[in-house]
Amino acid sequence: MHLFLLLILQATAAIGQIDPAHCRYPLGMEDRRIKDDALKASSQWHETTGPQYARLNREEGDGAWCPAALPSVSQYLEVDLGRLTFLTVIGTQGRYIRNSGNEFAREYRVNYSRDGKLWKSWRNRQGNEVNAYTSVIKDLRPPIVTRYVRLLPVTRLSTTVCMRVELYGCSWDDGLISYSAPEGQRMQPPGYPIANLNDSTYDGVHERGKLFGGLGQLTDGVIGQDDFTRTHEYSVWPGYDYLGWKNDSLEYVEMEFVFDRQRNFTSMKVHSNNMFSRDVKIFSSVSCWFKPHFVWEAEPVEFRTVLDDRNPSARYVTVDLNHRTAKSLRCHFYFADVWMMFSEISFQSGNKHARANKTAAPSASATPDDGKTPILIGCLVTIILLLVIIIFLILWCQYVCKVLEKTLIKQALVFPTACGGGYAEPDITQCTPHQCFHSNAPHYAETDIVRLQGVTGSNMYAVPALTVDSLTRKDISAAEFPRQQLIFREKLGEGQFGEVHLCEAEGLPEFLGEGSPLPDRDGHSVLVAVKQLRADATSQARNDFLKEIKIMSRLNDPNIIRLLCVCVSSDPLCMVTEYMENGDLNMFLSQREIESTLTHANNIPSVSLSDLLHMAVQISSGMKYLASLNFVHRDLATRNCLLDRRLTIKIADFGMSRNLYSSDYYRIQGRAVLPIRWMAWESILLGKFTTASDVWAFGVTLWEIFTLCKEQPYSLLSDEQVIENTGEFFRNQGRQIFLYAPPLCPPSLFELMMRCWSRDIPDRPTFEGLYQALKPHVNQS
Repeated sequence: MHLFLLLILQATAAIGQIDPAHCRYPLGMEDRRIKDDALKASSQWHETTGPQYARLNREEGDGAWCPAALPSVSQYLEVDLGRLTFLTVIGTQGRYIRNSGNEFAREYRVNYSRDGKLWKSWRNRQGNEVNAYTSVIKDLRPPIVTRYVRLLPVTRLSTTVCMRVELYGCSWDDGLISYSAPEGQRMQPPGYPIANLNDSTYDGVHERGKLFGGLGQLTDGVIGQDDFTRTHEYSVWPGYDYLGWKNDSLEYVEMEFVFDRQRNFTSMKVHSNNMFSRDVKIFSSVSCWFKPHFVWEAEPVEFRTVLDDRNPSARYVTVDLNHRTAKSLRCHFYFADVWMMFSEISFQSGNKHARANKTAAPSASATPDDGKTPILIGCLVTIILLLVIIIFLILWCQYVCKVLEKTLIKQALVFPTACGGGYAEPDITQCTPHQCFHSNAPHYAETDIVRLQGVTGSNMYAVPALTVDSLTRKDISAAEFPRQQLIFREKLGEGQFGEVHLCEAEGLPEFLGEGSPLPDRDGHSVLVAVKQLRADATSQARNDFLKEIKIMSRLNDPNIIRLLCVCVSSDPLCMVTEYMENGDLNMFLSQREIESTLTHANNIPSVSLSDLLHMAVQISSGMKYLASLNFVHRDLATRNCLLDRRLTIKIADFGMSRNLYSSDYYRIQGRAVLPIRWMAWESILLGKFTTASDVWAFGVTLWEIFTLCKEQPYSLLSDEQVIENTGEFFRNQGRQIFLYAPPLCPPSLFELMMRCWSRDIPDRPTFEGLYQALKPHVNQS
């Protein structure tokens, strides 16, 4: 009974709500649910290469659809999905035909139509029309609502192309085919980043400040966060997830919704921001008119919102539409504050197609009352009341459990207990999370998490106990460099008490002399990173800075950034470390494609699979060295790996201080910043940072490398969902979400990644084992 009720409740909650992360079902090309007569093409080379042979993983006819002419804007393969569909993924193959053909489309464009008449070009989240990537599986970001899809192969060479296809998604039960609204506006508050609250993925018409005839971000399945300046997407602008308006030019926001057919509407769900500290609130009220046929009905549905000035969380507001029947709705949303912002709107429809007539006469065939009716009614009422009580108790128990669980996780994030101490391999059996959460031990690990970020903003290594109470200049082995020979070029980042600068160091190779890790520049200056303590730093910050110098001075490995020299004879205190002209690995890879004939022919910056494997081996070698000293990095990621012209990698520590990567970090109560997408579950829940948690982060770093840093890890999950996912790792009930296998990654290497993400710490490999496992891959490539 319990399970049955849960299923009912979950099914009800899911109606009209699309989750792009789970809406990825094959739609029927390979298994033939999409029939041959639903496939069309602009042309075909031969009857044996017609559109009916464009089915993924099938070897029929001559192996694929091949157009009669070379690809151009006029050549396309068209698929009729039979109904409106939320399309999230496209999979493609070339022609194989039992090893006798190899024609394939390196790139293709996507056009789509909801009615088969008006065709639109798919655009990315930046609003640009682009070719799909060359990989077999292509995520559509944003996804599209459509019935008809056209794939238009593109080639830069005069070659024949052939295609096989599968489409992935799920049914669009909402039935919404377009919405119109005023264009979103720009928020320019003093002291805050500019937020562009426009609908950048809208596929309709933009004219005279209005949007009409299309769908966009309000139907992409991504709900905005509590802070509207933070986004779920990687490398987009603040405010991206919301469409927002200001009340200085609008009395209300009018939106019109058009559906595929007449529907009996039960409710409308509007996800609204409520960050009232920034003059944003959910709408105060809404009035909706209905158009069942050709004219609008005079009587609207009125709904007044219960405003909340205590909880700034974004939330869904459910508007009761009273089972009104229509094919179009027009709603006026009224402001409750200066700004109003929406991120998703969905509709729920009943099975009825007309409102009940409350004054209808009784049916002529009605059965007369035989005296037992009151008894039956009493029994039914009793049963219904019992069911309501049972459902209430179940929901209340679930609510209490969820609140307790979230409280415990939040406590773990902010107040990890003494179970998180120490730098040896952790033994989880010594202390369960339940015991950790409720221990009376002092919460000293809170300091450990807060100080994950050093005084200059860079990451701070965790090492066996180092005392700095009596640390003096004699304890620092690095040489004193003349600070006047450091020429400022750029500020890379900053922390609470210091900054990281990119500088030119004049005469540094000569100053360091024989054995210098720097290349000979024939007297020219070299680029270095300079961490500088500000004059207003506290005595504790000064001690931490000296401790960091002592830590860095102990490192001497070809794959670890070296401390070159210091300026500590006078204030401000400075440490000078290596810096690579090619910058960090994340930026380097994200600007490149995998090496191919196409990249060579068009001079596209590229890397080979061998290059990627070589990078992985070097990072494992550097981490093997750190582990041998019992040092724990705590922020291993591609943003913290620097690269020279020979693709030599050196592991660094100042990615945390750079604004460029601020979205990679989760801020706790305005103080601690944590790279949660790279962190092991025990680091998030228990505050445990060890070599084993660095191994977890290495697995995520490998995943970044083999996706060419094109997306953030767990990009479809919000920060809060990532934290919830770590709870699933702890519970170990098989519901945890893993990163997918990158298309470029060999299966044996992805298996190695999965071992890095083992729930049980002893099951994870060591860095020595990772290095030995990766070396043969480089030799084989």
